[in-house]
Amino acid sequence: MWHDVEATSDLLNFSLIAETAAGLIRDAGGQPVSIGISGSWGTGKSSLVKMIGTSLGEADGDGKRYLFVEFNAWLYQGFDDAKLALLQSVSDVLSEEAKKQKTFLEKAADFAKRVRWFRALKLAAPVAQSALLGGAVGGPVGAILGGVTGLFSGSLKEADIEKAKKAYDDLAPEIKELLKEREAESPQKEIEGLRKAFAELLESLQVTLVVLVDDLDRCMPDTAISTLEAIRLLLFLPRTAFIIAADEKMIRSAVRAHFAQAHFDDELVTSYFDKLIQIPLQVPRLGVNEVKAYVLLLMLDLAVRRKSVNAEAAERAKANVLAAVKEGWLGGLTRRKLVTALGEVALTLEKEIDIADQLAVTLATVDQIAGNPRLIKRFLNNLIIRESVAKAHGMAISFEHLVKLQLFERCASSAAFDFLAKSVTSSDDGRPEFIQKLESVAKDGEAYEAPDPSWNSKFISDWVLLSPALADTDLRPLLHLSRDRVVALAALDELSADARAVFESLLESKSIQPALTERVKTLGETDAEAVLARLKRRARTEQWDFASLRRCLHLTKAFPSLGRSFTSLLDEIPAKDRPPALVPLILNDNWADDVLKRWAADEHSPEKVKNAIKIKR
Repeated sequence: MWHDVEATSDLLNFSLIAETAAGLIRDAGGQPVSIGISGSWGTGKSSLVKMIGTSLGEADGDGKRYLFVEFNAWLYQGFDDAKLALLQSVSDVLSEEAKKQKTFLEKAADFAKRVRWFRALKLAAPVAQSALLGGAVGGPVGAILGGVTGLFSGSLKEADIEKAKKAYDDLAPEIKELLKEREAESPQKEIEGLRKAFAELLESLQVTLVVLVDDLDRCMPDTAISTLEAIRLLLFLPRTAFIIAADEKMIRSAVRAHFAQAHFDDELVTSYFDKLIQIPLQVPRLGVNEVKAYVLLLMLDLAVRRKSVNAEAAERAKANVLAAVKEGWLGGLTRRKLVTALGEVALTLEKEIDIADQLAVTLATVDQIAGNPRLIKRFLNNLIIRESVAKAHGMAISFEHLVKLQLFERCASSAAFDFLAKSVTSSDDGRPEFIQKLESVAKDGEAYEAPDPSWNSKFISDWVLLSPALADTDLRPLLHLSRDRVVALAALDELSADARAVFESLLESKSIQPALTERVKTLGETDAEAVLARLKRRARTEQWDFASLRRCLHLTKAFPSLGRSFTSLLDEIPAKDRPPALVPLILNDNWADDVLKRWAADEHSPEKVKNAIKIKR
């Protein structure tokens, strides 16, 4: 297994980009720098940020010293104000450095106190607003600004000021003292004082502060903007460098959402972001050579952990593979080059070389993966899990066959996978005839002809050509390992022939058809219950899509006693996903009374659902 976390070990050949970014900070000579690392989800932004920090940390030999603040705004979402959390993180790091140097402690303490004042100001806002509105003064301890009397007294009535003073008396002594010290200053002057104290402290300590901001694009708009506003407070001051990792498109969306009332157009959104970021760096998309090397290096890492490859030999092989990738422009990363680069471990990894060599083009180009490192890692993790499950059950499965089928499962359409699953489960030996025909045609160099409309795609025609061939392989064990996708299909052979025919007709139905309901009645309740069980599984995999729920009603109308089984499925649907269109179809069924009452009483039910229940009744 490979952990889905950022890494400082370079498997993506990002070291050149990291070194370039680190060089920009070193060459700035103390001038402020802000670098934006942009890329979509899973492309390696976090790893690149870590590598930049590592590169700078190793550069203290030139006489420059760096302090690092690693800040993940996503961790604070819902628990703390991201702006204040970032300021506090900066204050803590600088205070610790002052203690370490045993000097400039007073300056560090002054900066820390200014940061705490901003937190007090934040806490004071709700109660100050309450006082302004003439409401009851309340809120958390410390939620009144001692400064309500100083900052807001000009606009408050005397009675409101008395309320504020009374609540102020209840504040913790330490906070009261802090607010008293600052009540004469306006927020604008405090901001100026904060920036000045920050700049003087950095100069006194003779350090450059490098703030690494990660996962900003995972945050809700308010948290993302709050973090950017905190960065803006400290930005463009000497001896500072900010490295911000985020999907630029997500940040632009957050700016639009946060300032929705201001009606920001595209130009203003771009201007807001560009004023924060001096140097934009785009995480490069992995090409075929990079994907080939990445897959192979992940496999090499696994081999080391399984102790089939010596760690020192693996490090030499890794360095050689990455060096070969850098020279990919000389003719591509061929299998021969991979073998040469791996050196003494090549024989041990012969199977892994074949897998990397064959999968690279598909993993780099197919839309569902598109060279995304995180998706590649998850794809391989899933393979390892399935291989382990197969071994635990004593299933004789070739890893190469497992790879090929999982690739199809991941990249082909659901309809194409369903066609394969149905063909395998309905065959006597798990070897569909159409697979043999397709591989035979491909071997002879003839044109590909799709056996079903769902198989009419370039990916599938290329997939057929991949080794190993599947014509002589019983695919049922492989499909068993994919049962999360075929849960509604794997047990088809447990149904009678008539029940299976009804089930397939129901899958194709576009509405409730009385003729289909009559066919269900001919099955008998036992077979009908088995069909309903499969339709319920199908509904879960389709996320309770209305069409998947409507199919089940053929069974409940034929046998109302099955309604209780259907309501158990309806109770699983998340409140927000309850379909209003289903209400009129079940409103007159006795078995539905209880579930509809629960939906109507649930405050989380969509208004359309409640209205449908109310209007119909």
